[in-house]
Amino acid sequence: MTSIQRPEIRWQEAGREHIAGWRSEAGIAPHADIRIADDRTGADDAYRLLEAGTALLWRGDWVNARHLVQALTKRADRRFGAARGKAPKTPAEAFARHRITQGQRAVLLNRLLVPLNADYTVPLRRAQDVREACLAAYGEAGGGDSLVALRELLAVISAHEWRKKGVPVPAVQGRIYPHYGVFSPVRGEYVDLIATAPLPAGCEQAFDIGTGSGIIAAVLARRGVKRIVATDQDARALACAADNIGQLGLAANVQVIKADLFPEGKAPLVVCNPPWLPAQPTSPVEYAVYDPDSRMLRGFLGGLAAHLADGGEGWLIISDIAELLGLRSREQLLAWIAEAGLQVLGRLDTRPTHPKAQDAGDPLHAARAAEVTSLWRLGKI
Repeated sequence: MTSIQRPEIRWQEAGREHIAGWRSEAGIAPHADIRIADDRTGADDAYRLLEAGTALLWRGDWVNARHLVQALTKRADRRFGAARGKAPKTPAEAFARHRITQGQRAVLLNRLLVPLNADYTVPLRRAQDVREACLAAYGEAGGGDSLVALRELLAVISAHEWRKKGVPVPAVQGRIYPHYGVFSPVRGEYVDLIATAPLPAGCEQAFDIGTGSGIIAAVLARRGVKRIVATDQDARALACAADNIGQLGLAANVQVIKADLFPEGKAPLVVCNPPWLPAQPTSPVEYAVYDPDSRMLRGFLGGLAAHLADGGEGWLIISDIAELLGLRSREQLLAWIAEAGLQVLGRLDTRPTHPKAQDAGDPLHAARAAEVTSLWRLGKI
């Protein structure tokens, strides 16, 4: 992978100006106000500085830095939890407030920075070896030293552990190994729908639109579909899907290609699991959850009839969480389906079992507890 030109970040340290590359997956601009922090910096003092907009470059012990970010996270949780104020009047207001609060919390906590050498070593005492994780997330080393938010670096490390261990998925008779920035198939209910829905008669070919980790293509291949074209436009997703398909021994059945939604041609089965919430993502991995203005959903529905073989089916995998939050209505979804020249042939429903559905302290608990995930079977009119 070719290294990209990163923005520069500048700060004063030991009486002179320092310059390094700036890494931010969320696209945060380089900080202008940076102070040095180390093992003598207390959590209360650090939090006050972060809250005032000052970024802290950590020069102390790596383990102590991890302890500090935990202490700062607890303070941020208390601060933003207490700031909720009056109860929201509508689910949409609750969602908007939740997004704003989560964004403010992330901005604050991401002001704690650590240095990263050009070879992906961390020049701190007792530093963890993060080279393999950074190589997997950022590509080939090089391009000089850089600064990165500690929370982002910890997310890179955590993602690499997931990638090494993989996620067991019975429907593929193996594991899926998510790459950094690619959504992990941890919510198994939608996978179970794809694994059990009746295939169209004589279905030997399928399209998997927005394949991500490749999980849907792998399930269809295990079900006996002989030829599957899996598409995505994100480089990390394409690499992730290709790796998973290869490790599962399904490369002869599945072709992974770069495309914005549909490949060329038609298929008797076209499947899409678009992001479920019409909102603006704030980081790459959130593109699997948030779909601005329902772009992907509307694009899939609008183009499905032209890529669906006669007598074939389009499977839309989506939950009603957006409807429960007042972000999109069922009437709007049905109108988009009708406007695309499609009809509903049937629907399979399931209830999510993920932990947030049981967490009464979650600000979106009412919607999550009532959520239904569905596989909509669509056909041409």
